[in-house]
Amino acid sequence: MKTTRTRAIVLRRTNYGEADRILQLLTPDGRRGVMARGVRKEKSKLAGGIELFAISDVVIGEGRGELGVLTSARLVRFYHHIIEDYDRLQFGYEAVRLVARASETIDEPEWYDLLSEILMALDNRTIILELTQAWFYIRYASLLGHALNTEVDVQGQPLRPEEQYRYDSTEQGLVLYGAGEISGAHIKLLRLLSTRSLKVLAQVGGLQAVLGGCLSVAREHAALD
Repeated sequence: MKTTRTRAIVLRRTNYGEADRILQLLTPDGRRGVMARGVRKEKSKLAGGIELFAISDVVIGEGRGELGVLTSARLVRFYHHIIEDYDRLQFGYEAVRLVARASETIDEPEWYDLLSEILMALDNRTIILELTQAWFYIRYASLLGHALNTEVDVQGQPLRPEEQYRYDSTEQGLVLYGAGEISGAHIKLLRLLSTRSLKVLAQVGGLQAVLGGCLSVAREHAALD
């Protein structure tokens, strides 16, 4: 039987029959559906390698149709700190759910990179949760094909640091507005969220004052509000 070895993140686990599970996996090459036979049995060697909030090393064999067969699974990194914090755990579930839904229609390798970085950040308590959330929503929207424009407003005019703006959900962009809550400092952070990794952003100081506003914009732009 031809097999493929890869890294994987478990998106969904569905019980099947008496002892099997159907898994939806996210890999560096895209999404894969696999059958894990006998995984719910007490002495299954596969069970410990298909945890949620983890990176696993898996071997997938050919099955019937598009559903592969999981022949080996080993944890490479289990992000156990996520499950120790309620807010991080809930956002972890949300991020996995959103990526699982989006990758059903847009199956891109970048989803794996996105979710890998999110799991790493959620596990690291020195990285502010709101920063992780804002970064995720900005990148999520971009992968869906509607990246937030942080260079020009909805009229095509360059964004100016001395002006105030508001986010327009209909136009999916920033609108010049004298009483707006989005300042030049917000725009600077939104640009960083679009172009820098979370590891880099975690080293930037002075984000708290504008992080809440950026998170609101990022979430609304991701069409979640």
